[in-house]
Amino acid sequence: MEWKFVRLLSIGQIQPGMKLGKRIYNEEGLTLLAEGAELTASILRRLEQLGIDMLYVRDEVTDDIVLPEMVNDETRRQAIKQIRTVYRSMMNDTMGRMSYPHLGYSFRKMTEEILNDLGSREDVLIMLSDIHTTDYYLYTHSFNVCLYTLTLGMAAGYSKDELFTLGMGSLLHDIGKTKISSKVLLKPGRLTDEEFAEMKKHTEFGYALLKDEPFVPLLAAHCAFQHHERLDGSGYPRGIREGEIHDFAKWIAITDSYDAMTTNRVYRRGMLPHQAVEILYGGSCTQYDQRKLEVFRDKLALYPVGLTVRLTTGETGVVTSVPPKTPNRPVVRIIEDAEGASVQPYEIDLSRKLSVMVEQIAEREKRQV
Repeated sequence: MEWKFVRLLSIGQIQPGMKLGKRIYNEEGLTLLAEGAELTASILRRLEQLGIDMLYVRDEVTDDIVLPEMVNDETRRQAIKQIRTVYRSMMNDTMGRMSYPHLGYSFRKMTEEILNDLGSREDVLIMLSDIHTTDYYLYTHSFNVCLYTLTLGMAAGYSKDELFTLGMGSLLHDIGKTKISSKVLLKPGRLTDEEFAEMKKHTEFGYALLKDEPFVPLLAAHCAFQHHERLDGSGYPRGIREGEIHDFAKWIAITDSYDAMTTNRVYRRGMLPHQAVEILYGGSCTQYDQRKLEVFRDKLALYPVGLTVRLTTGETGVVTSVPPKTPNRPVVRIIEDAEGASVQPYEIDLSRKLSVMVEQIAEREKRQV
């Protein structure tokens, strides 16, 4: 599905009366606010309270921009619904039963559908994830990590069977969190040392849950076990090093960290992609595999469509498209000259005009109330 919208603005830049350009979801994948809805002052305040600080809005200057989705909306909705259903049943399992025969079947089918959706699209790039509230994180995070990891696996040339296993491992990488107490899992602030020690056990719980499950590849269980291990041995649960960590877990380490950094949480707002990539590259060769980071960078829309940017020429514009071959060199529609005066919009393709670069991203402003 494609969306005509749009401009990506901070809550502080949005005026009451503007129309929403892309729907907002709650963390269970259900629509909270439909596209086209009028953004009143009370709605904007409520969105802020829910942890949302940026929105896509309709804008006359950018109303012809098209944002390609990584997968269609129905695939996304059904996947998050299934993740929610299975994970909730596991969270409510007070008897400590360690076998879930429905789990493998549910997630196999889901993985196949996501793979088919991704495979039907050419030159898929990792886009900024959909806008969600911050009331719950596990369901959409599992879906996003699968989506991102499979995109990278396809770019790396894995076979269909390998992609299937990688997809299962990435979808289920955090399943051990269903056995973490809700007090720790949903805590809005920083965890204490004791709480963090409990949280880290989700890798071991995940492995225990998956290793004997029918229809779940054993390697998927190792993805749950190893996705927090790091090349220099600083990770957990075992502190193993580069050669001992499976390649699939190394991919998930990158996508798991990226989604965590770019998603709004109760205790902090999400970063934009270029900020998260900078942090990931800070851990190149020590925490994350450098070659895999390079594949990730080449498949990431560094500056999301709709984002307002200032160029090294001093001009300000809105990202209108991202060339698949050069995702860090977007097409920008200029709306202001170097002095800040409005101009008749025109576009600059940074993949062709190499002397010009993105210098600054529009600041996220707080709304005055």
